[in-house]
Amino acid sequence: MKTHILTFTAPHRVELVTRDLPPLAEGQVLVQTLLSAISPGTEMLVYRGQFPRNMPVDACFPGMSDAFHYPLSYGYACAGKVIDVGKQVNPDWKGKLVFAFQPHAAHFITPAASLMSLPQGMLPETACFLPNAETAVNLVQDAAPLLGERALVLGQGVIGLLTAALLRRFPLETLVTTDFYPLRRAASQALGVSACIDAARPDLTEALRQVLPSGADLTLEVSGSPLALDTAIEHTAFSGRIVVGSWYGEKTAAIALGGKFHRSRIQLLSSQVSTIQPALSGRWDKTRRLRLAWKALAEIQPQRWVTHRIPFGQADEAYRLLDEHPQETIQILLEYP
Repeated sequence: MKTHILTFTAPHRVELVTRDLPPLAEGQVLVQTLLSAISPGTEMLVYRGQFPRNMPVDACFPGMSDAFHYPLSYGYACAGKVIDVGKQVNPDWKGKLVFAFQPHAAHFITPAASLMSLPQGMLPETACFLPNAETAVNLVQDAAPLLGERALVLGQGVIGLLTAALLRRFPLETLVTTDFYPLRRAASQALGVSACIDAARPDLTEALRQVLPSGADLTLEVSGSPLALDTAIEHTAFSGRIVVGSWYGEKTAAIALGGKFHRSRIQLLSSQVSTIQPALSGRWDKTRRLRLAWKALAEIQPQRWVTHRIPFGQADEAYRLLDEHPQETIQILLEYP
């Protein structure tokens, strides 16, 4: 059987490569993809060639332990249907709707143990948000918000929106968000945040001081821009916490660490979903965190943020849209015939 796999072949170039699928091993299943979600952060770094060449793609995902280089098949948010099973796999798997951390492909073979069945009644388009929901759960756990704190979230892409939606559940005094694009600010305001401010405002500093006059106790940086770190430092209170969830790839920026930061005792923390915070790892593991992420998806219903559904055969258009007109998008899904 042949399948089509999306492959990044050079900066600003994606192709659908045809490959033969091997016979199923005894513990494997064959999945027909229904939908897959494009990560507007990580995948844009791959698309633009802004990834670090000496870093593994992702050792947590099957087949992604090699370093970044072209050609590269990438992606990690596929919802599909099991259409065949190996001899040692329970035949009940056949016909199930499942989620897998897999690159974009029309079909894929994977061990049955790596699949997750969709919860009863969950739509495939909702399930495609699972990796981002897990990331948001990880960010909030690392941030550890306290009763009555003032929080600031920089960036309202999918990760920022999910993070803000989780933070809304806490009895915070204030929850402020920022983003460059009106579409994303409207989605953030619909969550009921205290304020969502245009990050492109020339008077951004003054606007944030009006809503956070004493600064934020907790700031989460998920904009994808290292330039936002200066904003985070400027508006985080003495002894506050800045949790950096963005992956900048090869993007760098001059950060002003010689001013307020020097005397502020601000904590600058990195947060990445591949691992569990050491302080929690005695009680939390990836399985427990994923259960919480599934529950968050059912409650938040993030499929409302899907702005485009693009046929898999036109995937190059999806990446061009994200690259050239990000203001028009929140989440793009690839649809498979």
